[in-house]
Amino acid sequence: MKIYFAPMEGITGYVFRNAYAACYGGVDTYFTPFLSNPVLNQIETNDVLPENNAGYHLIPQILTNRPDTFKAIATTLKDYGYSEVNLNLGCPSGTVVAKNRGSGALREPKELLKLLDGIFSTSPLPVSVKCRIGIHSEAEWEDILEVLLRFPMTCLIIHPRLQKEFYKGEVHMDAFRDAYARLFSEGEAAAPCPLYYNGDICNVQLASRITEEFPRISGIMLGRGLLKDPELAERIRKSSACGPAGETVIPSGEGPDKIDLPRLHRFLQLLLEGYQKEMNREGPALMKLKELWSYLQVYIGRTPAEMRPLWKAKTLAEYRDVVAMLVR
Repeated sequence: MKIYFAPMEGITGYVFRNAYAACYGGVDTYFTPFLSNPVLNQIETNDVLPENNAGYHLIPQILTNRPDTFKAIATTLKDYGYSEVNLNLGCPSGTVVAKNRGSGALREPKELLKLLDGIFSTSPLPVSVKCRIGIHSEAEWEDILEVLLRFPMTCLIIHPRLQKEFYKGEVHMDAFRDAYARLFSEGEAAAPCPLYYNGDICNVQLASRITEEFPRISGIMLGRGLLKDPELAERIRKSSACGPAGETVIPSGEGPDKIDLPRLHRFLQLLLEGYQKEMNREGPALMKLKELWSYLQVYIGRTPAEMRPLWKAKTLAEYRDVVAMLVR
């Protein structure tokens, strides 16, 4: 059972991945935030350069509704030495969906069929797919899944929410059950492609529930759960959810019972140093760090009042002083 780290735009770039991989374990594969330009810009290029991603397995993710753009990006990635790419059919952003990209590509199954046919027939690299279950209604999922299963995906990662729901409300587990039933039909020795679950796994118990109900999935993808608890992948790995059978599940609530402060200190320091090296101005670096802290405040259990000085920090020097007070 494998653990994937979901791509999160604006957060999980190479500086974050390097700092995280240096301090925490449990993750088998990382995914880049989506690439969308036929000719990669400087930010995208820096994010996929092999020398910026040494020491861990990385799969670049592509966001487009044009097979020629997909082919162009995948060709560049192949030249960099990558052996697989991921197609984003899940981004719920309104600006993305309006252009029929991300989960917007799921709107019309016939158009989705054309898109996937063009991508899979021309891509120079094997393709995995990360998707949602529709735009407005769960009823859309049956036709979408029918289209997806026509193609030789290296794996299918399903976030069982609709585009309109973004990241709110309960996930639609019946939709994931339908996919599981289709892929693992009774009597079949192997599924057409590996299946991964993604969505709202924020503690060990939830991971265990998923892997117990769906024992034949190849793994799970974690996103916000790893930002709220950087040790979550390790906790899951040590439990029966993704570790060897027979081990005891480690209890966990919304956050860990005890956190590793020295490791958190090192992680935050590596992030700060990485962003300072990557950026010429303090403002963008500070924004990235504060965005991460909107999740980490759950991890360290700080109140809104305790977090207020960090949100008000205007320089990296002020940020360092506040963090020294928060992480102790």
